[in-house]
Amino acid sequence: MSQVEKSPLLEVVSLEKKFPVYGSFGKLFGAKQHVHAVIDVSFTLYEGETYGLVGESGSGKSTTGRTILGLTPPTGGQVLYRNQDLAKLSPKEMRKLRKDIQIVFQDPYSSLNPRKRIGDILDEALIIHQMGGSAQRRQEIHRILSVVGLQPEHYFRYPHEFSGGQRQRLGLARALILNPKIIVCDEPVSALDVSIQAQILNMLKQLQSELKLTLLFITHDISVVRHISDRIGIMYLGRIVEEAPTDELFANPLHPYTKALFSAVPSVSKHSLKERVILRGEIPSPLNPPSGCVFHTRCPLATGRCQVELPVLRETANQHKTACHLI
Repeated sequence: MSQVEKSPLLEVVSLEKKFPVYGSFGKLFGAKQHVHAVIDVSFTLYEGETYGLVGESGSGKSTTGRTILGLTPPTGGQVLYRNQDLAKLSPKEMRKLRKDIQIVFQDPYSSLNPRKRIGDILDEALIIHQMGGSAQRRQEIHRILSVVGLQPEHYFRYPHEFSGGQRQRLGLARALILNPKIIVCDEPVSALDVSIQAQILNMLKQLQSELKLTLLFITHDISVVRHISDRIGIMYLGRIVEEAPTDELFANPLHPYTKALFSAVPSVSKHSLKERVILRGEIPSPLNPPSGCVFHTRCPLATGRCQVELPVLRETANQHKTACHLI
């Protein structure tokens, strides 16, 4: 199905998030600096698709996910869910929509209450949203445990009694139990073994097909995002520098940063030998981002224009957007 035929479910428009940095006297004299975590990020989630958000650690992808959910308030921009700006909703209004947009955290153990049994953890969400009586809720919990590949006896266990892969299934069960429309997956498989990663990813794809889910999949792993995503956005230092359908992006990466990321993916195939793109230095500090193109300090192709003029993310091919003066 093309994007024209799909209906936009979530629109992120010029999203910004800055964190204040205070001096020795705390908040007494105000913020001395600001961390520019997310800057002018815009993308659209279409119903039933998976949008992958990729970048190095510190690129702002997890902050983007948390800001969309309202776990941290945006500094600027809009998050439109079915034409409602989530940033302008009151806490009471946001609670009504909370069950429609859920999150699976990177570390499932720290996101599960170690003092509660799994049945109570899952039951808590149903109680908050007043979904059914006690018997109905227990029946629903057993059903959702089965959906994510766990057994009825797991209802009575504590989080520390599960393996890493099982805990991530529990994190997914907690998100699914409210029948959400959108799930933000914040690096959900980065801490798991490769074989377990494949199980979780295949289960996500199957559940997405069965339940008509829309996923925002945040990761730093190129091979993982290729397996699960319909479209991909590449983030660098708080900005999206390239966006395209998955097949198009892997067949024709345009931005120098995207090419560097792809060249770092290991391969054992003799047909996929490619020149390695070596990036110099480290990602700049978000406290003091560089002028012009944020990637020019590490880009092997940077020109004088890149140092002073910020490139705009624009469509350079069919559904392929790039923020680079050289394209």
